[in-house]
Amino acid sequence: MSFVQNFPFFSIILAMFSGIVSSVLSPKKARNLTLGMLVITTALSAGTLAFCLKTGQSYTYMMGHFPAPWGNEIRAGVLEGVTAVLFGIVMFLSVVGGMAHTNEDVEESKRNLFYIMIDLMLSSLLALVYTNDLFTAYVFVEINTIAGCGLIMIRQKGRNLSAAIRYMVMSQLGSGLFLIGLTLLYDVTGHLLMSPAKESVELLVAAGQYKIPLLMIMAVISVGLAIKSGLYPFHYWIPDTYGYATPTGSAVLSGLVSKGYIFLLIKIFYRVLGHENLVGTHMVNILYVFGICGMIMGSLHAIGETDTRRMIAYSSVAQIGYIYMGIGLGTTAGMVAAVFHIFAHSATKALLFISAVGLYKVSGDRKDFVSLRGAAFRNPLAGVGFGIGALSMVGFPMLSGFISKLLFATSALDSQDKMLPTLFVLALSTLLNAVYFLRLMITLYSRRRPEDKPLPEYTKAGNFWGLKFSIVCFIILNLVLGMYSQPIVQAITDGLAMFD
Repeated sequence: MSFVQNFPFFSIILAMFSGIVSSVLSPKKARNLTLGMLVITTALSAGTLAFCLKTGQSYTYMMGHFPAPWGNEIRAGVLEGVTAVLFGIVMFLSVVGGMAHTNEDVEESKRNLFYIMIDLMLSSLLALVYTNDLFTAYVFVEINTIAGCGLIMIRQKGRNLSAAIRYMVMSQLGSGLFLIGLTLLYDVTGHLLMSPAKESVELLVAAGQYKIPLLMIMAVISVGLAIKSGLYPFHYWIPDTYGYATPTGSAVLSGLVSKGYIFLLIKIFYRVLGHENLVGTHMVNILYVFGICGMIMGSLHAIGETDTRRMIAYSSVAQIGYIYMGIGLGTTAGMVAAVFHIFAHSATKALLFISAVGLYKVSGDRKDFVSLRGAAFRNPLAGVGFGIGALSMVGFPMLSGFISKLLFATSALDSQDKMLPTLFVLALSTLLNAVYFLRLMITLYSRRRPEDKPLPEYTKAGNFWGLKFSIVCFIILNLVLGMYSQPIVQAITDGLAMFD
């Protein structure tokens, strides 16, 4: 075995170990340890990706070199490598961009706890990306839930407690359904490792046995992870959760956590249940309907908001709908579009939340549209960053969002029965996106009126070096995804082929 093949295991363990060590460190040292860990784990993920690209194959790794059930399996391929690298970059930039705001919002005695949650969050996300064991996936789903709840509660201001409770209740509902699905799967197949489970499922389908139990397994697992990812109509926890967490917490929860659950669902579809079986049972049609409903309803809710945090949160509901719509097309092209949108939305939504911090800080830390009037003049870089993120969400050329919508549109052409509704909803959703983002951009670049309430002096966090660095890097990442998308799309295509 090549030494590089150990990198996914090292990444997961390193992130968990950093969380343990951070518990006895000062807040500053815990922050530095977390940043260093993020750099190292991202580099290890890049090494894994390079190895898989070089060999053109995926591989499995037994943790501790013990076979199941005494050990856990990790699987790494091109798609896992790309996803892990992107997740690492987005989390690093989110932490850097929100550092100053974290110091203001979180009590000093609890700041090391904040970074412990970040460490555990990264560890769980990497495990969801790399795991080849369904029970291990469930364990890290729960770790992810606890870390997410901690990121919401750490601020202890305003509606954070109620938001955390709502998040925990909905997350536990989703986790419970996911666990029930895994229990049924184990009862039917006798396996929790993905490859043996898929072989058993294929034999059962070929023999025409356990049709109803297998359908129930597909439904329960899909609903469980759909709830956890915030698919409409299971989205009611999202506005408060994303809106009242710290900027870093909002960027991580919106940009990464929900995407981790969707990525796990895609893995289960391909590597356990069989994508062709889902198409044959019409399960994808249900996901498709909920996806297009989310695209429209999320945008309509966003239009009705005057609080920027909640507007961006409702925008996430719409974008999650895009992903499930792509999955629901039931084609390889649709799945490629869905995965690319996971990447595009992760980078863009984190950019929006981090840029918004700079705009809030030069507006008296207020989030309403009236207070934000002219904020782009008071913090030009944050205004540009938010504008780039907004244009990407609308689908402006050269940006990642444009490639996503182009992929969705072209993939719709491969599905005759879904082509017209997909293209119509894409056009309508794009129009609605333009309405609420354009309204806010006009506000940001409008001069303040004499009757507007005076604003307090700007705080240092509005122009903190970490915020500037993060915004610039996020803009570059968005442009890379938009202008150099072909290698990434090819990597996604190759990675999905390796799933089979």
